[in-house]
Amino acid sequence: MTSLESVLDKDGVRLTVEDAIGTVTLTNPAKRNAQSPALWRALAEAGRALPGSVRVVVLRGEGVSFSAGLDRQAFTPEGFDGEPSFLDLARGSDADLDAAIAAYQEGFTWLRRNDVVSIAAVQGHAIGAGFQLALACDLRIVTTDVRFAMRETSLGLVPDLTGTHPLVGLVGYARALEICATGRFVEAAEAERTGLANLVVAPGELDDTVKDLAGALLAAPRDAVIETKALLQGASGRTFEAQRAAERAAQARRLRDLAGLAD
Repeated sequence: MTSLESVLDKDGVRLTVEDAIGTVTLTNPAKRNAQSPALWRALAEAGRALPGSVRVVVLRGEGVSFSAGLDRQAFTPEGFDGEPSFLDLARGSDADLDAAIAAYQEGFTWLRRNDVVSIAAVQGHAIGAGFQLALACDLRIVTTDVRFAMRETSLGLVPDLTGTHPLVGLVGYARALEICATGRFVEAAEAERTGLANLVVAPGELDDTVKDLAGALLAAPRDAVIETKALLQGASGRTFEAQRAAERAAQARRLRDLAGLAD
């Protein structure tokens, strides 16, 4: 018997938990799930509220688009109600500006935690902050109508919501630079070919495909998945010899655990 629990529902973000699967849903389809500082704080809160029993996190958006990116209200002089405008932030000290952006990033970073595997279920537009939110996840399942784009440079900005590192890791420096500097659309076929998408499916198949993948991820013992994710995440920053050593250490922990000898 499974039970669905609503853990959080605020500022355009809803977290529900069903057994070992947590689902984070962007809930403002009328604005194509446009993002704001309040939404980023709610995403960070969802990460903190995630029960320890959750092993897989699914990130999705209601409506026809995953997320059309930053709400354009951010670029008005007044910004969002009750929030410092971006102009106000720019007038602050270096430390305050850095701290503000770091806080925004916290809505994205928790999706990379070793104790969960995160899946972005992406349909329609994933623009700017929406593209970076999809990149924050470990895996991406996209529909045939998906359109990724990184539009920050066209606004005189840079992608700063943790998207640059995974983008370069997935598609390489040259293609990442071209995607970001031109702001062009990346559609489903290219996303699959370049590694941005793990799978491309018809829109009507998205939910079932994500459910099947989540089930497959849950089939392996949790600690083995955690250790494997940590090994793979750290591989690009290690030499071959350092990665060999990391593999040995991880396997030693697994063998001792399986033998009942773990601390």
